[in-house]
Amino acid sequence: MATQLAQEDESGSGKSSSQIDSVVIRFAGDSGDGMQLTGTQFTNSTALMGTDLATFPDFPAEIRAPAGTTFGVSAYQINFGPREIMTAGDAPDVLVAMNPAALKVNLEELKPGGTLVVDEGAFTERNLAKAGYDHNPLIDGTISPYNVIKLDITKMTLEAVKQFGLSNKEALRSKNMWTLGLVLWMYGRQRAPVVEWLEGKFAKRPDIADSNIAALNAGHAFGETLELAGDLSHLDVASARVEPGVYRTITGAEALALGLVAGSKLAEIDIMFGSYPITPASTLLHQLARLKEHGVVTFQAEDEIAAICAAIGASFAGKLGITSSSGPGLALKSEAMGLALTTELPLVIVNSQRGGPSTGLPTKTEQSDLYQAVYGRNGDAPMPVIASYAPGDCFDTAIEAVRLAVKYMTPVILLTDGYLANAAEPWPIPDFDSLKHFPVEFETNPDGFHPYKRDEKTLARNWAIPGTPGLEHRIGGLEKDYDSGNISYASDNHQKMTDTRWNKVLNIADDIPDQEIAVGDAGGKLAVVGWGSTFGPIHRAVKSCRETGLDVSHIHVKHIWPLPKNLGDLLQTYDQVLIPEMNMGQFATLLRDQYLIESVRFNQVNGQPFKVSALVDKITELAG
Repeated sequence: MATQLAQEDESGSGKSSSQIDSVVIRFAGDSGDGMQLTGTQFTNSTALMGTDLATFPDFPAEIRAPAGTTFGVSAYQINFGPREIMTAGDAPDVLVAMNPAALKVNLEELKPGGTLVVDEGAFTERNLAKAGYDHNPLIDGTISPYNVIKLDITKMTLEAVKQFGLSNKEALRSKNMWTLGLVLWMYGRQRAPVVEWLEGKFAKRPDIADSNIAALNAGHAFGETLELAGDLSHLDVASARVEPGVYRTITGAEALALGLVAGSKLAEIDIMFGSYPITPASTLLHQLARLKEHGVVTFQAEDEIAAICAAIGASFAGKLGITSSSGPGLALKSEAMGLALTTELPLVIVNSQRGGPSTGLPTKTEQSDLYQAVYGRNGDAPMPVIASYAPGDCFDTAIEAVRLAVKYMTPVILLTDGYLANAAEPWPIPDFDSLKHFPVEFETNPDGFHPYKRDEKTLARNWAIPGTPGLEHRIGGLEKDYDSGNISYASDNHQKMTDTRWNKVLNIADDIPDQEIAVGDAGGKLAVVGWGSTFGPIHRAVKSCRETGLDVSHIHVKHIWPLPKNLGDLLQTYDQVLIPEMNMGQFATLLRDQYLIESVRFNQVNGQPFKVSALVDKITELAG
């Protein structure tokens, strides 16, 4: 849903209220409590009011863990405010815990003195035992460091919806809406977008829609009542100052799907997307499947190998083949990736990275597939690798991946991760007409044709649609003769073809921008170098440190391979280079490989994004 980022404020109670710069809220409960939906609807309401924001959905790994256990806790965090918001926040100011398990998993993250909203109706002996509590934390002093609001949300939800004659099970599904209504009131968010969504979602079940709306309104009204008793304050978060335009809230997966479609339109070619479901990459398949009217064909294959091979077949037939997966699936696709490289067909390979190795942490974020992307194939098989740095940037990165793939007739790997795929931010909807077109030019002249005839500048081979009269040809995984396209086992020819494929990819460095400095100056005491989704935390940390007078700059690399031509010289102008990564130092190894730079590594593999405070401490240690 798109809207102008200027909306009238809804004060809720209309009473005087405190004004704050930003706030971090985390909704947490059982995976069946609708926490992701609650967070998403709060996000939409916040975005419609013109407040800048960033979100972090945190899913359990189990499809359906036993209800009430810590394994099944689902959480959704949002940081919003009138200033520039770059991260989902280090720690919540407000924690909404719908059951004991949610409290146990998330309480240590709540800021000291923060607000804790708990559904005390869920703190039964059975639920406490499932969560591993020996005593009730609501009465044993565990939560005494916090501002606690204990409410029997279960009871109040049942009371709010009893007029609709629902069963207890159906009625309790509205608990998240009651809670959402309360939190909307606490921060002056509008209910109207949520009501509109509920009416559309449950158009065929008006009783369900009405019960959820009733619960939403009851939670909102309770906030007003509680304020009268002096136990809860209503706070306003002002709108952000942003460039005029039409904005929407967008996740990385949504932006990626739109970017791939936009790239296909700019290249004037249709998409065939072959994929096999895997967390967190499956969302891209869901998004693209909704875009059939834009020339998108989606194919859910029986396995990862079939998915990429089908995409390669589509590229051979004159479409743009795209495939996606996460780390384990990318490993399975590696031989076919080599096939795409040696046939020199355009292919976009999206890798939504997650915690590894093997099945690892399926729903947690990581950046540990960089070695796999740059080096991970048999033979000398170079491929362009680019990485998105923010949810909205996934749109631009997808277009760039399409451009490179069709211009250079090569597979391209696009790296995103679990955080980017699911996180959301306000995104200015671009004017499509302002985007630069790069239409594909198929070979149509049979004179002197052979499939490996090349463009002298790009070294890309010509692309002929099979069945075109006079352009019949074969390609495949066996080495081909440079001058004819026929199978060749000649040693000199293999050397020449390997050199050509290698140079074709390296020469892409001439077609990408020079590396820019995101914050700071060229040269100085310390450069913090990042890639991918570490952008937000690094950006905020570097800005904060510069405000205290520290000599530090932020450099964020989008083109991972080949690297920007000026990057090595730029890094040499700093006394020290700090590289924070959500892996054990893979990009640091790549930079040392290319430039012999000994960097300071700052690594974490805990499945969570970097905290700004941790980066500030490290920067201060090095540049203070």
